[in-house]
Amino acid sequence: MTNPMDRRSFLRRGAFGVAGVTMLPAVLAACGSDSNSSSAGAETTTSGAGGGTPDYGALDYQLSWIKNCEFAGEYLADTNGYYKAAGFSSVNLMAGGPNVQQDAVVASGKAIICISAPDIAASAINQGAPNIIIGAQYQKNPFCVMSLASNPIAKPEDMYGKKIGVQSVNEPVWNAFIKASGIDASKITKVPAQFDPQPLVNKEVDGWFSFITNEPNLLKSKGIDTVSFLLNDFGYPMVSEVYVVQTKSLKDDREKIKAILVADIKGWQDSYKDPAAAPKLVVTKYGKDLGLDEAEQVLESKAQNELIITDEIKANGLFTMTDKLIDETISTLGIAGITITKEKLFDLSLLAEIYQENPDLKVLS
Repeated sequence: MTNPMDRRSFLRRGAFGVAGVTMLPAVLAACGSDSNSSSAGAETTTSGAGGGTPDYGALDYQLSWIKNCEFAGEYLADTNGYYKAAGFSSVNLMAGGPNVQQDAVVASGKAIICISAPDIAASAINQGAPNIIIGAQYQKNPFCVMSLASNPIAKPEDMYGKKIGVQSVNEPVWNAFIKASGIDASKITKVPAQFDPQPLVNKEVDGWFSFITNEPNLLKSKGIDTVSFLLNDFGYPMVSEVYVVQTKSLKDDREKIKAILVADIKGWQDSYKDPAAAPKLVVTKYGKDLGLDEAEQVLESKAQNELIITDEIKANGLFTMTDKLIDETISTLGIAGITITKEKLFDLSLLAEIYQENPDLKVLS
């Protein structure tokens, strides 16, 4: 039951893990070596006669992982023509992977925007990357503890006396969660694990450290029922799937960045209305060479919508963050050993302008 190219091994390297300390050299190296460099830093904004659609040229957009349904909104924004309508002549959705540091790509100017995670972004910024977060897709941290429905672990205390499979690259997250939740680690047996959850199926362990969008749906697609609890709900709240740009873009490319966000808002609205639309594009177009299962991708699409759409998002619009959620994210980063101020990490002024100018975009039908 192998889960190819699982993203946990990649995500955690970026900040909570050892590799987080090497982000700045990667940023500097990226500035001088990328054969795919194009027009990310060369905007030509020319309005047509009578104030028509601006001409922003090509859009280079760095994703944080392989082209699975995690980027549903981007695929739909591209396929449904929202980027083109916003003024982009072409769209290059650049796949991420274990050898791509998305924040470094933006810092180098090879992409104008990327999807990242606050821990990775904060570590890069602390080491000199001229970046900032301008919005967040996921309003909840997707990490969870998964268990079989026949032996459910519904809350942290239920792990007492049980064996939990934890991947080595995720141990910093695990350790930070233990500290944040206040549970007694001595009452839990942590078992070294890889990413394939077969040991849980075999009942070699009782719980499995996972992404709520991934392994539970992998097993569900195999007919195996599971129960999961989100770390986010037990002392470890944090946004994820954040938008990162260079800080200078807030001034130099402000309207261009807003155009990207508007297109993405429309794309993610489409994904919310029809969670099966993007998975079909994944297996037929964007990720057609990955061998992904469409039914499983639909399950993941539905699961991630639950992380994206909250009461606050329904009130304030996609990608926004409340002051409370920003403060909680900063606090969670601190527990994990990453110290940064919210002013240095976040700037939500573009989204505020977008929704002031386009209040109808807040509506989720």
